[in-house]
Amino acid sequence: MLRRPRVCAPTYAGAPRGTAWPMLWAALAGLCSLFSFAPFGAWPIQLLLLAFLFYQVGMDTSVRRATWIGWAFGLGWSVAGMHWLYIAMNRFGGLAAPLAALAILLLACYMGLFAALATGAAAWLRRRWSLPVTSFLMLVLPVTWALSEWMRGWVFTGFPWAASGYAHNTSPLSGYAPLIGVYGIGMLVALCGACLAMLTQRARWPAIGLLAAIMAAGFGLTHVEWTRPHGQPISVRLLQGNVAQGEKFEPLHINRALELYRSMIVAAPADLIATPETAIVLPPQHLPPGYLESLAAFARSTNSSLLYGTPMADSPTQYANSVAGIGPNGQTYRFDKQHLVPFGEFVPPGFRWFVDLMRIPLGDFTRGAKIQPAFAVKDQLVLPNVCYEDAFGEEIADQLRAAAAPATVLLNVSNLAWYGESVAIPQHLQISRMRSLETGRPMLRSTSNGATAVIDGRGNITAELPPFTRGVLTAKVQGMEGMTPYIRFGNLGFLLLGALGLAAAWLSGRKFRNNAANAA
Repeated sequence: MLRRPRVCAPTYAGAPRGTAWPMLWAALAGLCSLFSFAPFGAWPIQLLLLAFLFYQVGMDTSVRRATWIGWAFGLGWSVAGMHWLYIAMNRFGGLAAPLAALAILLLACYMGLFAALATGAAAWLRRRWSLPVTSFLMLVLPVTWALSEWMRGWVFTGFPWAASGYAHNTSPLSGYAPLIGVYGIGMLVALCGACLAMLTQRARWPAIGLLAAIMAAGFGLTHVEWTRPHGQPISVRLLQGNVAQGEKFEPLHINRALELYRSMIVAAPADLIATPETAIVLPPQHLPPGYLESLAAFARSTNSSLLYGTPMADSPTQYANSVAGIGPNGQTYRFDKQHLVPFGEFVPPGFRWFVDLMRIPLGDFTRGAKIQPAFAVKDQLVLPNVCYEDAFGEEIADQLRAAAAPATVLLNVSNLAWYGESVAIPQHLQISRMRSLETGRPMLRSTSNGATAVIDGRGNITAELPPFTRGVLTAKVQGMEGMTPYIRFGNLGFLLLGALGLAAAWLSGRKFRNNAANAA
């Protein structure tokens, strides 16, 4: 059982005495979260890790102790989930190894603040509302955990990678994705962890029953059809050029890459042919004469539609990370990436010095509009997103909700060669699968070196190219129409659940105080 609450005296470092070892174990537990995500997929580990965290912060009522332990857990979690950024900074950005490692550590320290906020705020509410341990574990901690992940997804443009819900695209909890999205699943993950932590209490059997009910309901929801087929399937060809990142922007290799992708595009017709992000590495003004004209002639003669990643220059100093389109009837299309990557695609104020330490080309893009039209391909409407834009499910839902004719197929174009042979590739595929689950729509992925894949509207991978190879993925894809609850309401559903959880906790604390007063 949890020990009786006690007050811990602070040490010189500001953390309560006796917290150093719990912080170390919490950091190690956070590191172990790596195994809950792709490519390992051991999602039950995540429930155990959160149970461990909640047990640790529930051992006494010290807000400081809870905050420090949460920060250490979040630091370990962030290092596990984002360590691959070191490859981009060191191997391809030219940042010295010690500086790159320090940058990852500082990023993890910052990310840990969100977990610290979750546990610290929960401990503060525990004291403020005089909460019994059951309400603290089962109501407050799951809500503050989910809210901290949601905040991590938008504060300072957000970095939602490795949010806990992404580990559950194949677990029974995946059934909740069309209802409350990845952050709502994160709340349920934390609630399941709280149920496991409650095994240390006398009320263990109700906790076991609740855990079983959550899993059973989620499994049942996986069989609900939220969307329906639209029109006829289209044939697609998704290109994976496997161009080495170290060569991609080198003048000696640019023409070779341009010819490679032109030959891959014109090798065979398809209703839709898509290339990776910045596969055509030069803006149209700088391409060899006749290059785009030859692609347009191919599209016209074969009745094919093309979507290719390229920078689009609107002036000598303004360019966007774009997906350009050419239709069989001469129509053109342009989608500009809206959610840019700090330090890689735009320079945050005051950090020009840090970006200048690295050699990252195309490092200061202009933003696209928040709502952009889809690209018509026969019966289907294809909505692109560029690289880690698909980590922001609420923004894709906004696009679908705002459109007069919502897209029926999603397309992600990415260049993950920046991250070498790391877990970034399978984790990004896992993120795309969550977007399919939330929206009930297929997601096509055309990537530089993996994972190029076709995901159906239920989050299942139906075709995939081996990573780190050159190839073309050919498939038939059925577009889907209809609005899932997540498309209609975005994150409001999970936020409402969180508000109800906190209200229930407040009422529980009030009842607890009244009972204590009456007993006195």
